[in-house]
Amino acid sequence: MGVIFKNADIGDIPQIMQIENECFPPNEAETVQAVSARIAAAPELFIVALDEDSGRIMGFINGISTNEASFRDEFFTDTSLHDPDGCNVMVISLEVLPSCRNAGLGHMLIDKLLARARLYGKRQVVFICHEALIKKYERMGFKLRGISDSHWGGGSWFEMFGEVFK
Repeated sequence: MGVIFKNADIGDIPQIMQIENECFPPNEAETVQAVSARIAAAPELFIVALDEDSGRIMGFINGISTNEASFRDEFFTDTSLHDPDGCNVMVISLEVLPSCRNAGLGHMLIDKLLARARLYGKRQVVFICHEALIKKYERMGFKLRGISDSHWGGGSWFEMFGEVFK
């Protein structure tokens, strides 16, 4: 599988939204407006993975910078919380098309985001996940902080974090 990584741009939104709606139920999926605003506010932290042959987006990862240490729901919808000089990256979403899973693409996207975080001098990467994914992220070197204060989509989430410089 040949993969090309690049910053997302506005032209990618239709494919990003297709993946968003395929990967998350309606109560957890983001809106076109939120995705568009994040691409505009923090393009350096919105990375898409393209199939080298077809050019289609297979997955993406995105986040915002902040000095806050814990994840909160407002990061999903309020790009004014993005502080380019913030010391932490809050990962808003990591998504891989179901047909492209189990080939290491999610891990590659995380590695790309960590490299960007190092490049920009960030300290930690923080994100929320469902309980079923905790062990997977722990195998990647992330640590469980505990049950998150986030209730995005009405669900229960767990907060994970990792040091950018190990």
